Amino acid sequence: MSDKVERDESAPEEPRSSDTDQAAAPDPPDADGNGTPSSGNAQTYEQARDELIEVVRRLENGGTTLEESLRLWERGEELARICQAWLDGARARLERATGRTESGEER
Repeated sequence: MSDKVERDESAPEEPRSSDTDQAAAPDPPDADGNGTPSSGNAQTYEQARDELIEVVRRLENGGTTLEESLRLWERGEELARICQAWLDGARARLERATGRTESGEER
């Protein structure tokens, strides 16, 4: 079985960030607040998101063994945690920059 997944041409293409956009993107803070992903993973949000999209496509397409499906599921869970860490870090930065919490309350 080939690892290549054909793209559904009717689906809209995901917008891609340029390399300069990715370089300017800040690292999300970890629990220590040092600005790096807490998992130690060096993937950008966009890289993790794109890989997660591919994992989901492969699972939805089927045709994989049970073992491969489980491996893909576990990788998807890991990628979802990485994406959530980036989003949480971005939210925290916005709250610090604006002095307001997500609900609009002042800090």
